[in-house]
Amino acid sequence: MNLDRWLTSKRLLAHGLLLGLTIWALYIWTIATPTLRDRNGNLKGTDFLHFYALGTLASAHRGADLYDMEAQAAVAMERVPEAKGIRYLPLYPPQVSILFAPLAHLSYGSALAVWWFCTALIYGTCCYGVWRTCPGLRDFGGIVIIAALAFPAFFHLIAWGQTSALALACFTAGFLLLRDEREFAAGLALGCLIFKPQLALAAALVFLFAGRWRILAGAAVAAAAQIGAGVLYYRSDSFQSWLRTLWHVPALLSAFEPRTYQTHCLRTFWLMLAPWRGVSVGLYLISAVIVLAWTIAIWKRKESLALKYSALLVATILVSPHLTVYDLVILAPAILLLADWVAQRRAQSGTGTLLYLVYVLPLVGPYMRWIHVQISVIAMTALLYLIGRVGTEKQSASCDCNEQAGKTNPDRLTTLQVGE
Repeated sequence: MNLDRWLTSKRLLAHGLLLGLTIWALYIWTIATPTLRDRNGNLKGTDFLHFYALGTLASAHRGADLYDMEAQAAVAMERVPEAKGIRYLPLYPPQVSILFAPLAHLSYGSALAVWWFCTALIYGTCCYGVWRTCPGLRDFGGIVIIAALAFPAFFHLIAWGQTSALALACFTAGFLLLRDEREFAAGLALGCLIFKPQLALAAALVFLFAGRWRILAGAAVAAAAQIGAGVLYYRSDSFQSWLRTLWHVPALLSAFEPRTYQTHCLRTFWLMLAPWRGVSVGLYLISAVIVLAWTIAIWKRKESLALKYSALLVATILVSPHLTVYDLVILAPAILLLADWVAQRRAQSGTGTLLYLVYVLPLVGPYMRWIHVQISVIAMTALLYLIGRVGTEKQSASCDCNEQAGKTNPDRLTTLQVGE
């Protein structure tokens, strides 16, 4: 039975249009107010205020205040009076503030508009770059555009004003460079993820155990260059403050993740299901090791880069210690690559359905607070399992073919044995 027969092009187009028009119409109506507060009372851009404050501190070379929550709150309220009472836990490395320094010279509303434009441009460029490598999707450009615009993760990225488009750019560049067999350059791109180190965890471990040393070397150079830029700008004190802040993150997670239903990783999956810290941490570590081992096995096989990289992106989401809904935007290349695999009829039955679920389930995250099961994590885990099964079945089929060849042609079998 083919579970994906219901995924016709007409149905996907209709679903994409309906979803896109609904979420974006509601969002535009929500932010269509004369002040910087939307109809729900939230500051427009939400998390962008944090980056705006960091940029202000960078412009003034106030490195000592980069990890002072009260100082940042005061700066934010001074620049944006509507931000009174809003505080953020400062966890980004020092160099991130330098990136936002130019935007701090604009008013908050103007800076947010520029950041929205840059985010959309990066996202669109990444989707286009990956789509061009997908021959099975060449005739479905309209559906791809609509699906990209309606992707719930992209919607959340815009609504939260977050930086995950930069992580998407790192992963997309890494894929395209690996496709050209430029491993060191791909490592340089992936090493830029140091600004969101939780998203680099899976890649670092997979490439380490898969023995991809050129990628690791490039990543180390890029990470060192980023950190070095922050140290040169602020001196080493800010970098040390960042490390101290990271060290105390486990004790601050309750403040860092006030809405666990908006997170989509194995750690918070188990936390929602078993709210006892020791039990949930233990289950997270066990499941993360299994996911990483499965992904490493995929990378050690002579598998399609599209499948291997898709597995890496899904594993990145699952094993990340902290993964909020907007970070799911890094799955866009995986969704395109696997959709191409499905379109060419090379995927297992059910892959298309799981892809559809991974795409749309972030929308129902808020409803998971009542059932305490983040079903998006289950869908991604199942998808990763199916990706690995593709290669396993290929190897089994190859072995069967070789055995049949040996039975029907004993002379050839003998020749192969001698040659070995």
